[in-house]
Amino acid sequence: MRRKHIIFFVVAMFLTWNMLMYKTIVGKSNGVQPHNHENVEGKLSVLQSEIEKQLKNNEQLLTELQKKQQSQLKPTQAVVTQAPPKAKGPNSTGENESWLKLKDTDKVDDIVLPILMIACDRADAVSRSLDLVLKHRPDRKRFPVIVSQDCGHQQTSDAIQKYVQDHGVVHIKQPDLGKVNVPWPQRKFEGYYKISRHYKWALNQIFHTFNHSAVIIVEDDLDISPDFYEYFAATFRVLHQDSSLWCVSAWNDNGKLNMVKDDPELLHRTDFFPGLGWMFERKLWLELGPKWPDTFWDDWMRHPDQRQGRSCIRPELSRTSTFGKKGVSKGLFFEKHLKFIQLNDKVVPFTQRDLSYLIKENYDPKFVQYIYNLPEVTASEVKAQSKKALPEVRVTYKTKEQFKDAAKKLGIMDDFKAGVERTAYMGVVSFSYQGQRVHVAPPSDWAGYDTTWS
Repeated sequence: MRRKHIIFFVVAMFLTWNMLMYKTIVGKSNGVQPHNHENVEGKLSVLQSEIEKQLKNNEQLLTELQKKQQSQLKPTQAVVTQAPPKAKGPNSTGENESWLKLKDTDKVDDIVLPILMIACDRADAVSRSLDLVLKHRPDRKRFPVIVSQDCGHQQTSDAIQKYVQDHGVVHIKQPDLGKVNVPWPQRKFEGYYKISRHYKWALNQIFHTFNHSAVIIVEDDLDISPDFYEYFAATFRVLHQDSSLWCVSAWNDNGKLNMVKDDPELLHRTDFFPGLGWMFERKLWLELGPKWPDTFWDDWMRHPDQRQGRSCIRPELSRTSTFGKKGVSKGLFFEKHLKFIQLNDKVVPFTQRDLSYLIKENYDPKFVQYIYNLPEVTASEVKAQSKKALPEVRVTYKTKEQFKDAAKKLGIMDDFKAGVERTAYMGVVSFSYQGQRVHVAPPSDWAGYDTTWS
């Protein structure tokens, strides 16, 4: 800004000098003899021409200096000189780079991202999961694998030990295998209490014993995509920089086949904590660890007291899928939902992409503008495909009942956790229906989530 002020000062001084010269000559011309009148007019004409020429030169000089000033700005500054290229959507999949670059990526790329696998008593499952985790792992040093086992199941322990010997996997065991003191009405949920206890112990090991700066958590019933590590390595850069984010998840709750866009590069922000393959930093554990709940830890994290308005990054195409029909939920959601989640099978070099469009200050304005400029239709029209000619549409809901009605008609998850719909961002749930992109959204004057919606 100081350079710009100097430029304008120089231009102003030059114009002032030219005007003084003009007035001086005009003043002198008032006292000349009539026979010199033509001579004075000629000099004035020449002076006017010189002034106009100099003004054009000054304008050109000013433009060049402004361009030079902008090119010297730091990479983290946003330079608004013209509108950015028109994006295909609120998250331009890295094709249209934002003007706010990620900083210190070299330092961030040196941070070790351990894989913490939570295991219990499924020997075949943990072997299947570890096979893929090790198959796709690009760097043993940056992505060490730590398996934390609960339950004391010997067969599972033996299965893990094979990977310790052959692949350098670290095997730790949760020492407290005693019964959990569960209130009588909650005894049927004892398994969930044990899971929460195990998570707390394992994460304390990661951050306080091994002293890692971040962690990627998977469970022993997950398959991972070929670009699982690329996805987390690249998005860690964004997570580390953007304080409005508190996790990155590999999971799309509405990621069933034919309900997702066939775009493996497409990433989103979401206010709903997805889990099922997720990453967070040490600073979050220092915040959450001391108050970790006795049970249902994932729903606890979705409460406003923990989320505090923060969001996660999630993919359009899931980077994990579960084969875990056996577990504490007894396959409650597996047959109806989980087994249909589509796992990405393509490799996207995310670390070579500019993902700074996911930073809140870049993402939100474009997201709001894009969503609320879409044509508005009803859920019934989408289901009947009467508006099929429109590639993308918006379905508006104002009440909990309206959302649930639209969700059931279009086949997406219709439940809420602390008032937040699965995959929602700013109240908007985006998915594909019969090849048409659909965004179920609240009105544009949306004031926030209602925690009474359930």
